[in-house]
Amino acid sequence: MPELPEVEVVRRGLERHIVGASIDSVDVLHPRAIRRHILGAEDLAGQLTGERIARADRRGKYLWLVLEPSAVALVVHLGMSGQMLVQPPEAVTEKHLRIRARLDSGLDLRFVDQRTFGGWALAPLVDVDGSLVPDSVAHIARDPLDTRFDSAATVTVMRRKHTEIKRALLDQTVVSGIGNIYADEALWRAQIHGTRLTDRLTAATLRQLLGAAQEVMREALDQGGTSFDALYVNVNGESGYFDRSLSAYGQEDRPCPRCGTAIRREKFMNRSSFSCPRCQPAPRRSPPKRPA
Repeated sequence: MPELPEVEVVRRGLERHIVGASIDSVDVLHPRAIRRHILGAEDLAGQLTGERIARADRRGKYLWLVLEPSAVALVVHLGMSGQMLVQPPEAVTEKHLRIRARLDSGLDLRFVDQRTFGGWALAPLVDVDGSLVPDSVAHIARDPLDTRFDSAATVTVMRRKHTEIKRALLDQTVVSGIGNIYADEALWRAQIHGTRLTDRLTAATLRQLLGAAQEVMREALDQGGTSFDALYVNVNGESGYFDRSLSAYGQEDRPCPRCGTAIRREKFMNRSSFSCPRCQPAPRRSPPKRPA
């Protein structure tokens, strides 16, 4: 699933190519692509037609277009394989095209989704801490690249929890935008094992970790995101190449770039975690108490 840098790459592309354009018509080509819009395809198309795309916004991994004059948000769920492509109308129709919007600029905005986990839905905008976000995103915390991200407040929230630090990094109500890839990369940079407990880590250590997350995601953003296959692309259909710069994630048995020890893979929440056993030693577990 795309994480913050990948979604930001898409947002910037939409901002550059479609903001200011109006929607002339919308064709919904697969019902699952609008399943989150409970009023159905006809209602979605009717509400979108005639609207002007005022902004392309994001919080964490959540992406939306602000529409005028209705002042509502078109929330875009990319899911596992969703793509927002800007194409000339004569471009060949993609095999997994799910929604097509014709713009008055003469371009198409196309939602392509092979696995059909993503989709579009309309949502009202609400004010959350001085920022307008869709009501379906109101529970999502600010992300480390947000100009109003409060690192100290996030550290306070983390230290109040009694949970593994990697789980806290993936909790979008604590800090948004970080998924499995960038969690492993940030933990590697901060030399912290993902199973260490948040309330056992110092505030300084947690600030360092959040700084590492900011650093690695900025670097990924500069390189167009992380792509392991053709499913994640920007609005021009191009893949990012940060996967070539990964130090821990997906590097099982390869030498740690810092110390040379083989990177280890461990099971984590039906997924995998990757870390260096030397640079990121696992915490010692207390032995079980003997019965009296």
